[in-house]
Amino acid sequence: MRKTTLLAVGALLSTPGLTLAQNTPEENNPNVDAPFVRNIRADRPGQTITAQVLRPGRFQLEAGTQRLTPKLGEHLSTSGATLRVGFFNSMELRITQPYLNRYVQPQNEAGTSQIGAGWAPMVVGAKFMISPNYDTRTQVALLVESAMPGTGSKELAVKGLAPSGRLLVSQQLGQRYGLEANLGFSQPGLTVADISKGLFLGSLALNGAITAKTGFFVEAYGSGRGTLNSGTTAGLYWQPLPQIRLDVNAGRVLGGAASGTGLLGAGMVVKLGK
Repeated sequence: MRKTTLLAVGALLSTPGLTLAQNTPEENNPNVDAPFVRNIRADRPGQTITAQVLRPGRFQLEAGTQRLTPKLGEHLSTSGATLRVGFFNSMELRITQPYLNRYVQPQNEAGTSQIGAGWAPMVVGAKFMISPNYDTRTQVALLVESAMPGTGSKELAVKGLAPSGRLLVSQQLGQRYGLEANLGFSQPGLTVADISKGLFLGSLALNGAITAKTGFFVEAYGSGRGTLNSGTTAGLYWQPLPQIRLDVNAGRVLGGAASGTGLLGAGMVVKLGK
């Protein structure tokens, strides 16, 4: 009788139905197939950066261009790309290289300003995931980054590190949509005096899937110190393939010194890895 009982218990434990307990929390998470999770979540366009941290071995290249049209003065154009690399221990490494296609140079000795073009300093940073897993409905991450001295065009180079940090929070709404919030601070150097020159950033964005291949993005933000520049950005994206996302976006500065500035942009995201 004892031998028969032991054989029966052994047979039950070997059935596929009881192996679920051995799966990882990621494998048991019913949220991994939600449209919000399955779609490419990009850190562009706009001011808001998603709280998503890429899995180890995943790469994401995000490139885009924007045209700024001030209420007064010449229009300005920028472009650039960000490479995001999923690393171990719930960390993401990132490198951003902006290019100013058209910007206003400081006044020269004759008191006139000129239009220039060149590479802005390279920005290097990392995201650290605070959430318990990659696809939880509530995600929290910390982003730290800095412009690197000696990089970019001579006219735009910085002399020292210019650190910044952000708290990133994402809350999924249903299966298709999510809210992304950022609270950050940046300063032009490492000294105590540089803190008084620092700038605050706060933003809130709603994004999500419209269909299996299309989605939207809408954002409100405020940045600055004392007097804030506030504005909105909105856009649509299309995923012709699961690994590629294309987007168009538009925005406007509503308050602050840059009030009235309009923005038009477009970009592409390419995802590699599992």
